[in-house]
Amino acid sequence: MGLLLHQCGTADLDRLARISRTTFIHAFASQNNPEDFEHYLSTAFHPQQLLKELENPHSHFYFVFDGQALVGYFKLNEASAQTDIREADGLELERIYVVRGQQGKQIGKWMLQQVLDIGREKGKTYVWLGVWEENTGAIRFYEKAGFTKFGTHPYYIGKDRQTDWLMRLDLGTLDT
Repeated sequence: MGLLLHQCGTADLDRLARISRTTFIHAFASQNNPEDFEHYLSTAFHPQQLLKELENPHSHFYFVFDGQALVGYFKLNEASAQTDIREADGLELERIYVVRGQQGKQIGKWMLQQVLDIGREKGKTYVWLGVWEENTGAIRFYEKAGFTKFGTHPYYIGKDRQTDWLMRLDLGTLDT
């Protein structure tokens, strides 16, 4: 496995919209009300919304390739692009997804290491994220990596108010 990182630009918009929708559907469609879920998909992953995010200098999308195959992606937010917190020394990991069929191959672990490395390169002191409280597999993954829960915030899928755990990892506490 030779994973490669590619920072997305506006030329990647169509591919970004497809992988965003597909991975989110595979991860959460069965656990949500179909009407609320479709509303969320049509707004959060609409090409115009993603283009706006791609053009924001404080948001950064990255594709992960295994050879020529797109196997995952993640999104990082700094400064005012962060969905919460908005501290200058923090970096938000807003999205991280591995495509179906590629899970269980340590790709997520590799991706998370890239996120932490990017955080260090940007001079951040911590990385934080929000994870749905019912996504116990993801919570275990983040806890195993050293993240700890420090709060909660609401997250809406359509009209359905859900709760995300806010988790944080201090970069200074990690061995490099």
